[in-house]
Amino acid sequence: MSFKNIFCSLILLVLVSCKTEQHSHEKKIQIAFIADVHLQDIFAKFEDNNYQGIKNPVTGEYANIRTMNSQLHSTRIFNENYFAFLEALNDIVKRDIKQVVLPGDFSDDGQPVHVRGLRKILNEYSQKYGLSFFVTTGNHDVVRPFSQDAAKTDFLGKDGKEQIISSSVNRFNKSKSELEPVITADIKNWGYKEIIREMRDFGFFPKKTDLYWETPFSNYTYEHYNFEEAQKESVLEKRTYAIKNTNLFLPDASYLVEPIKGIWFLAIDANAYVPNEKLSGKPDDPHDFSGANTGYNNVLIYKSHLINWVKKVSAEAKQKGKILIAFSHYPMVEFNDNASPELKQLFGADKMQLQRVPDEEVAQQFADAGIQIHFGGHMHINDTGIRTSAKGNTLFNIQTPSLAAYMPAYKILTIHSASELEVETVVIGKVNKFNSLFPFYEEEYAHLQNNKSNHTWNKEILKAKDYKEFTTWHLKELVRLRFLPEDFPAEFLKSIVNLSGKDLLEINKNASEIDKELQSNSLAISDFESWTGFDMIFDFYRLKNADELAISEIGNKRLKQYELVCRQLKKSNDPKLILWTQIFLKTMNGEPSDHFKIDLKNNKIDNLSVK
Repeated sequence: MSFKNIFCSLILLVLVSCKTEQHSHEKKIQIAFIADVHLQDIFAKFEDNNYQGIKNPVTGEYANIRTMNSQLHSTRIFNENYFAFLEALNDIVKRDIKQVVLPGDFSDDGQPVHVRGLRKILNEYSQKYGLSFFVTTGNHDVVRPFSQDAAKTDFLGKDGKEQIISSSVNRFNKSKSELEPVITADIKNWGYKEIIREMRDFGFFPKKTDLYWETPFSNYTYEHYNFEEAQKESVLEKRTYAIKNTNLFLPDASYLVEPIKGIWFLAIDANAYVPNEKLSGKPDDPHDFSGANTGYNNVLIYKSHLINWVKKVSAEAKQKGKILIAFSHYPMVEFNDNASPELKQLFGADKMQLQRVPDEEVAQQFADAGIQIHFGGHMHINDTGIRTSAKGNTLFNIQTPSLAAYMPAYKILTIHSASELEVETVVIGKVNKFNSLFPFYEEEYAHLQNNKSNHTWNKEILKAKDYKEFTTWHLKELVRLRFLPEDFPAEFLKSIVNLSGKDLLEINKNASEIDKELQSNSLAISDFESWTGFDMIFDFYRLKNADELAISEIGNKRLKQYELVCRQLKKSNDPKLILWTQIFLKTMNGEPSDHFKIDLKNNKIDNLSVK
């Protein structure tokens, strides 16, 4: 071989090697989704009041937190989720993910003090680590479309007593106050104008670095896009829609953005406010509207302009070869593993948050509008819902868990290609400083004990070894203190809650059949004596909230026992017990929701979780 040929061969090898190395180092596009942060800035100071909160008896640090009692009666944690949010952001930084989406309820009731606190955190992570944040509104961000006075009566005050903090002296009953109320405008519920202004840097308005940005009301095209025109079109006054059967107009904070070449984020503002029958006649009275917590069922009625916009965006994305990722606060698909009809029969249409379940028409309309993948929040659950429309269009709805509830987690979307997407759920179990507020709760507990309160919570929660266990305790107490008395029919509860697993298994007294079942499943009757109907109900909520993430917590052996009990109860003469088994079995067998791959070309989902 000549020197010339050898030289050419070496050059070729170097080029191939460089190309291979470059290809192997190509960064995958990854997006983190953190829903329902419900951030309360527990260390913030009010701008118009010197009140600092209460002093931690151990650290000496001042904090402004809600009572443990209020947390254990709520579907969300108010205080410790502050630390969990920072932990999640630090985890995202470690993974070198740069795009972070917050699908609503980023704040807790849009209070100025907390929204400012969130903005500072997001700005810090943007400047320090190069993270880009994209947010959309939830029902706890913009409680009503316009700003209004508000109060919370359950902050924790001196000596473990409840502390009222209000934006107005007219928002509470002073006679029920244990301590002198604190008055500050920082506890108001902000409306669209204030929230969007404070959070303007996180998707709501165009940035120079965006390759494209628009709203449902923009008049320009992708081909003729320029930042200056987008800025002019982005003002909130130009982003309003008429409310059906009224002369009122409300803001719509939806937007489309291309932050990375070829990737379109579709942020849908699905807050739909229903007008009251009697209106004040003012253009901006918050009391003219109900809250927006219903979600997409009301979007179809009051914000139908969004369907047309989504159709346009989806068609353009397809034509231009863009990968379209939609997100909003509310689920587009039923989230109870298709057990909603049975839940309605057993508990009633106004229980178990069934009013939040989207009608089948929602999924049909958005699937036909071109949405293939959508990330939602609102329900504080881990779930995957799939619907294929009559026209053959499939929508994958990914429910992102909340960091403020069991099981605390966020989602990572990895885009492998236009049709191959991977979704992974990251549990935030270990959280720095998660128990740093516990000394406050010791004082609260002592105060409740001294006053012989009927609202005393289980102090065992303060022995939680990590944040995951803390959220498990939160759910257990929530079930005991709120869900059982509020949601469960009294007679049905009485027939199940205190029975042992053995009692439930033998409810039909068919000994020979039960023996066969036990043998075929390698179980003993004594296995069923260690748990009660309450444990089964609690584990139902664990599965309902965490889906696949709860399986390792409950254990396959216990799940086998539940399955066997359900098979026996199905033969009962009690229609309520039969409904319960149908609900439980469906809740045990949902679509993959932990780690999975979505094939948009063939509309398939593959479970990647290690069993």
